[in-house]
Amino acid sequence: MHEVNHEHDAQALAAAASAAMYERDEATKSLGMRIVGIAPGSAQLTMRVRSDMLNGHQTCHGGFIFALADSAFAFACNSYNLNTVAAGCSIEYLAPGREGDVLLAEAVEQARSGKTGVYDVTVTNQHGDRIALFRGKSHQIKGEVLASMATRTD
Repeated sequence: MHEVNHEHDAQALAAAASAAMYERDEATKSLGMRIVGIAPGSAQLTMRVRSDMLNGHQTCHGGFIFALADSAFAFACNSYNLNTVAAGCSIEYLAPGREGDVLLAEAVEQARSGKTGVYDVTVTNQHGDRIALFRGKSHQIKGEVLASMATRTD
């Protein structure tokens, strides 16, 4: 009798959905973000702070930190291959990001029920210092991430 490994299937689906999403996510790619981990309900992305991301205080502009956290949130909540968008997000900045820092955003699902979910994202630097805490609320919409690839028109 053949036993189905649902955990393996869920991981494979999360990886395929994130690869498809990343391929067409020009904003995430243009900021140099990379997916370094993906699993059902979680994602880890990195981004190096470039000189063109610095604000007038010569620290990373908060919008870029938000964008990194938001992208990690997006990949985590779309890891089930169900099209999911943000319904609301908030961020708390704890410490500055500096030029050359490699920031890591780790998104973790806290709750998912029906069409809604809550995800927490911790952003740290290469030393493990916490830079920001982000919370995103998700809403599932019509369609699937992988299926929408076939219907995309350029």
